Amino acid sequence: MNEIMKVIKSRRSVRKFSDEQIKQEALDVLLEAGMYAPSAAGKQARHFTVVQTQQVLDEIALEAKKIYRSSNSAFLQDLGSNEAFHPFFHAPTVIIISGEINSIAPNSDCAVAAQNIMLAAESLQIGSCWISAAAIITQTEEGKKIIKNLGLPEGYAPFNSIALGYKETERPNAPPRREGMVTYLP
Repeated sequence: MNEIMKVIKSRRSVRKFSDEQIKQEALDVLLEAGMYAPSAAGKQARHFTVVQTQQVLDEIALEAKKIYRSSNSAFLQDLGSNEAFHPFFHAPTVIIISGEINSIAPNSDCAVAAQNIMLAAESLQIGSCWISAAAIITQTEEGKKIIKNLGLPEGYAPFNSIALGYKETERPNAPPRREGMVTYLP
């Protein structure tokens, strides 16, 4: 099996991180991986915000939990009501990926960048977890203030974020893949 398939098959969401901050050299590799992701019409209409200040991450987390509590989803309501739950799982680093709102496909552009970052993280033995908390908080005025303080470029909004840190847990095995996920046409 080639190296990229090994990384793809071994990457799992990590929700338990050590307190050790990611080394700058590794962070640079992760950001470069995100920047080299494909984008609609090659516009590269995305922006990466690295947050390593726990106070800022806690502000985002509290606002996200408030939104979760008012959700129609019982699962999200439970998470929002759980005092021990932190949407970023206390990761020491979070990369918020924002897209230019008026670009062709900002959600897709940010999603492929996130995937590149998570695969690069796995190759460096860094844990990652895709988190929607930064995008969700744009639904409230308080959340919009928090996002404004992140200094995103004008006309950009967060679409997703990646919690990152050195793993403090064993990687689980991949569950079997569902049957019937591929159709071939003659």
